[in-house]
Amino acid sequence: MALADFAYPTLVYVHLLLFVLWLGADVGVFVLGQHFRRRETYTLDQRIALLKLLVIIDLTPRTAWALMVPISLTVSYMGGWWDLPLAIVLFGWAIAAVWLWLVFDAHNHDMTPRAARDRKIEGWIRYLLCAGYLFLGAESLLTNHPIEPDWLAWKALLFGLIFAAAIMIDVAFKPVGAQLGRLLTEGSSDETEIPLRRTMDRTRIWVWAVYLLLLVTAFLGNVKPIY
Repeated sequence: MALADFAYPTLVYVHLLLFVLWLGADVGVFVLGQHFRRRETYTLDQRIALLKLLVIIDLTPRTAWALMVPISLTVSYMGGWWDLPLAIVLFGWAIAAVWLWLVFDAHNHDMTPRAARDRKIEGWIRYLLCAGYLFLGAESLLTNHPIEPDWLAWKALLFGLIFAAAIMIDVAFKPVGAQLGRLLTEGSSDETEIPLRRTMDRTRIWVWAVYLLLLVTAFLGNVKPIY
C-alpha cells in the first residue's frame, strides 16, 4: 500500500478515535458531576476532589473537539468528499493549534486574568466556527454547494449545532464559580447547595443535547446514507 493510500484510512481511524475520546471522556465528566451532587454520600472535601478530577478529565473532550475541526476537513479533502482548497485545511489546523493552546494555557493559569483572557478568545473562536458550520451545512443542503453529498452537509450542520449546545453548556455552567465559592465559604446547607444543584440541572439539558448530536453525526459519517 502506497503512503497516500495508507494516509486516508489512518485519518478516518483518528477521526473515529476522537469521537470515542470526546464522548467517552465527556460521559466520565458527567458521572463525576453526578457524584459531586450527592452531599449525603460524600464529604465536602471528597466532593471538591471529584470536581478537581472532573476539570482534568474535561480537557480530553475539549481537546477532541478542537482537533475534530482540522481532522474532519482533512478527511473530506483527502477522501474527495468535498472539493475544498488546501489552504482551508491548513487554516483549520492553525485554528486548532491556537484553540488548544488557549485551552491548556487557561487550565494552567486558572483563576487568573490570563485564564479569563484565554477563555474569552477561545469563546470567540467557538462562536465563529459555530456560525460557519451552521451556514455551511444549511447552504449546502439548500443548494448542493459547496458540499454536494447530503449526508456530509448534514454532518456540517449538526457539527454547528454541537458547537451551539456545547457553548450553552458553558453559559449555563457559568454561575457555578460564584456558587461554589459560596459553598466553600459558608459550608454545605440548603442555601448554598440548592442554587448550585439547579445550575447543574440546567446544564445537563445541553449535555444530553451534545451526546445526541454526536451520536447522530457519527451515524451519518459511518453509514453515509444516500437519499
